[in-house]
Amino acid sequence: MNSVGEACTELKREYDQCFNRWFAEKFLKGESSGDPCGQLFKRYQTCVQKAIKEKDIPIEGLEFMGPNKGKTENSS
Repeated sequence: MNSVGEACTELKREYDQCFNRWFAEKFLKGESSGDPCGQLFKRYQTCVQKAIKEKDIPIEGLEFMGPNKGKTENSS
């Protein structure tokens, strides 16, 4: 499946390959430490965010996973 932005499709492919390799070769065998694909994911995420902005795709009201997921503004 292609990415939302044509320029992001190759990054998506690279991230998917990295994740699938890590999942099959490490995670399923009990090795869950480390984040070998984190930098690829961040690059892909940045690309997708840019593409969403450029295409003016409305995302208000959508929930995304992230560091503040589930926290309210007044939470510490």
